[in-house]
Amino acid sequence: MDLILWRHAEAEDGHEGLPDLERALTPKGVKQARRMGKWLDSQLPESCRILVSPAVRTVQTAEGLGRKYKTNAELVPGASPEAILQAANWPAGKETVVIVGHQPTLGQVAALLLTGEALDFEMKKAAAWWFVQKDPEDPSSLHLKAVMAADLVNK
Repeated sequence: MDLILWRHAEAEDGHEGLPDLERALTPKGVKQARRMGKWLDSQLPESCRILVSPAVRTVQTAEGLGRKYKTNAELVPGASPEAILQAANWPAGKETVVIVGHQPTLGQVAALLLTGEALDFEMKKAAAWWFVQKDPEDPSSLHLKAVMAADLVNK
């Protein structure tokens, strides 16, 4: 199974009266989402599941990919790393899954996969971490296929 963790792009700061889930991408964030979305689209198989937090900034990030996606209430800010993996059906799933979500949870998922502990790994805005596990029964078959930052993708 392939699992891609994609952190939302740069979003506006929260301010009084604006619920966290309603924060939108900045103009820079929109560009980041488009660049990373274009790169991901060129790498992903035709058939894959794209699961997105219902927050405005994650939905806008996912729109940069230009593919159909589903919002999933389990992926909200503050979700547990285990909830993310469960939503993805990791590692038992047969298809590629893209999760568009938030820090610190996505960094914790990456750490959990790599170290067995939900440490606070830093995942930059709009970055994607691509994991592959060949055999769901064999944790040693896990590898980190790619880590890509938005500023490394061709503009």
